[in-house]
Amino acid sequence: MKAPAKADEVPEIRPEQLMDADGFLFGFPSRFGVMAAQFKAFFDATNELWERQALAGKPAGIFWSTGFHGGGQELTALTAVTQLAHHGMIFVPLGYTFGNGMFEMNEVKGGSSYGAGTYAADGSRVPTDLELQLAFHQGKYVAEITKKLKNKPSSA
Repeated sequence: MKAPAKADEVPEIRPEQLMDADGFLFGFPSRFGVMAAQFKAFFDATNELWERQALAGKPAGIFWSTGFHGGGQELTALTAVTQLAHHGMIFVPLGYTFGNGMFEMNEVKGGSSYGAGTYAADGSRVPTDLELQLAFHQGKYVAEITKKLKNKPSSA
């Protein structure tokens, strides 16, 4: 699929390991406006977790990269939400919590109210400082929401 090989030092996660997490930030490249097939295949392999609704109630955010402006920044996010919904996960969008950085117009930047993003071009472009700040903010934001939900007593 013309994706670069995974670096040896990057571990591969197995679907059953998702059970160990209190919350998630899923990141993936876009292909034709949707998540890459490799990531979709990972979600497809979570069938046993779906059958038990083992991930239901866990918060999850998403971030992505696209090749260019017309590459589907928001469409990639919207189509990824279906994976979360089928599992009963709670989608945690970024909203406009990043403040003025969300409205920056003097430089090219990816991301939206759905999550952090970047433009990868042909793979040679690296995220800008602003894109990295947005991603860091999203990580902190989702972690705060996850912590609040984990520490909330259940009313069942």
